[in-house]
Amino acid sequence: MLDRRLHLHLATWLGQWPAGPGLHVVGSYRRARPAWDGRLRPALAVDTGRSAVLSVAPDRVDAVRALAHGTPGRLLGALPEAVGLPEWCVHDGPFRWSLSPAPLPDVGEWTASTAPGLPPWLRLFDRPVLVVRDADGAYLAGVGIKRHDAYGQELAVGTVPAARGRGLARRLVAQAARRVLDEGAVPTYLHERDNLASARVADAAGFPDRGWRAYGVYPR
Repeated sequence: MLDRRLHLHLATWLGQWPAGPGLHVVGSYRRARPAWDGRLRPALAVDTGRSAVLSVAPDRVDAVRALAHGTPGRLLGALPEAVGLPEWCVHDGPFRWSLSPAPLPDVGEWTASTAPGLPPWLRLFDRPVLVVRDADGAYLAGVGIKRHDAYGQELAVGTVPAARGRGLARRLVAQAARRVLDEGAVPTYLHERDNLASARVADAAGFPDRGWRAYGVYPR
C-alpha cells in the first residue's frame, strides 16, 4: 500500500494521483506557476511502470495528449515544444523515496543558505541547508530540501571533488531524510538515469530504486 504522505504529495504535485493503467495527461495550475526555486516546471511526470501521470499547464493538455497518443515513442523529445518551450530540455531518471533512511551517523550541521562560503546552488534554498565543512571552515558537501508541498520534499546533494569518496553525501542525505520525516513529509530523491554516482548515494542512504521513473521539462 502506498504511504499516505507520498500519495498526497503526488496528487498535489502533479494534480492527480493515482491513475489507471497507461499514461494520463492532466492539467495543473502548478505547471504555470514558479516552483520552489522561482522557475517554471511546465511538465512533470511520475511513472510507476504500470501507470503514469504527466502534469502540464491546463492550456497545454490537448496538445500533449495528442502527442502522447499519436506518437508515444517521440513523447520525450517533443515534450518541450508541446508545452511551448522548445529551447528547454527534458530530465529523465528514477523517482525514489524513503520511509526508513539508512541508519548512518549524522555528519552535517544545519545553517542558513546565506551563510558565507556556500556554493551558488545551495543559495537557491530559502530555508536552512545541511552542510559539512572542513577544520578550516571550507565547504565540503551539502544538502538542500526542495519543499514541493506539505507532503513531499525532494533532497538535492552536492560534494566538492576533493571530498568525494568519503561517504559524506550518503550520510547527509540520510540525515536530511530523517528531518523531513520528523516534520511529517516523505523525502524523495531524483537523479538522471546515467548519473551512477548519485544512484549509489541514493542506494546507500536508503532510497531504493523501485522501478519508478520521473521526467519533465526544465530550463537548460
